[in-house]
Amino acid sequence: MATVYIETSIVSYLRQRPSSQVVMAARQLLTHQWWDDERGNYELVTSQFVLDEASAGDPVLAAERLQSLDGIPLLPRDPQIGVIANEIMSRAILPPKASMDALHIAVVAHHRIQYLLTWNCKHIANAKFLPRIHDLLLDLGYPIPIICTPEEMVDDDSEDN
Repeated sequence: MATVYIETSIVSYLRQRPSSQVVMAARQLLTHQWWDDERGNYELVTSQFVLDEASAGDPVLAAERLQSLDGIPLLPRDPQIGVIANEIMSRAILPPKASMDALHIAVVAHHRIQYLLTWNCKHIANAKFLPRIHDLLLDLGYPIPIICTPEEMVDDDSEDN
């Protein structure tokens, strides 16, 4: 069974108040669809970084985000994670304000997780950054994880033809 790292934006979309913005509402719907229909096909993991981010903000929503993560195993911390993240930042692959995003990528790489599931398309699932992230991971001897959104992992093989 393939392993999926649940990044903070996933539980954020899962536990946000319904949005009136079309794109955000679609992402919420796709996140719920993946969570309800697809997550059972994977081994889910997360990290303390996600728990720390998910616990911030509105206390009610934070409690709901943490409840969604309850029971998902935490990947152990390791000094090498910081080394990988620092390398991402020192090569200026991500902007200075994205150091937490570098840590998510580093956790997934270090633990050789197959998928990093995220809605963070600004710094993580970003086509401009991904080739440089892939090059760095190859340079460091890590396999390249599939960094994707729930939309890419929802099995929507409807017969609308």
